[in-house]
Amino acid sequence: MKPIVSIIMGSTSDLPVMEKAAKFFDEMEIPFEINALSAHRTPDAVEAFAKGAKERGIKVIIAGAGMAAALPGVIAASTTLPVIGVPVKGSTLDGVDAVWSMLQMPPGIPVATVAINGALNAGILAVQMLALADEALAAKFAAYKNGLRKKIEKANEELKEVKFQYKCN
Repeated sequence: MKPIVSIIMGSTSDLPVMEKAAKFFDEMEIPFEINALSAHRTPDAVEAFAKGAKERGIKVIIAGAGMAAALPGVIAASTTLPVIGVPVKGSTLDGVDAVWSMLQMPPGIPVATVAINGALNAGILAVQMLALADEALAAKFAAYKNGLRKKIEKANEELKEVKFQYKCN
């Protein structure tokens, strides 16, 4: 089994955030890899990774980083694959600095950016991309979305039973 998604983080301290995408890929049965690379501390390794990812069969890259958050942009500059950035909270600016770093990419080097610590949404977005060319995955993802709907419907049924003096239903 070869990975088709790569999860990259600037430091293993980002793992508690990034593992949400990994757990989602396990749930969707999508082969992935996960590594730590730093745009500032290992720039040559980041460039080599990005340039070789497509050749290795990677279809989507998720890159999480905090503070200056250069990692997703550096990767995007060196590959034609879609890159999804996950701003990681952890600096004195609570991740807002990372958001701006990812959002403000120059024309031609986009980084799709999710919410601060939004690795689960990054995983979901990656699955949506992959499902465009994979009917079985599209069906599995549709079932996942249907499950989300059912959870809310169940929650609303349970709320009907919650009693308050002035509740009107």
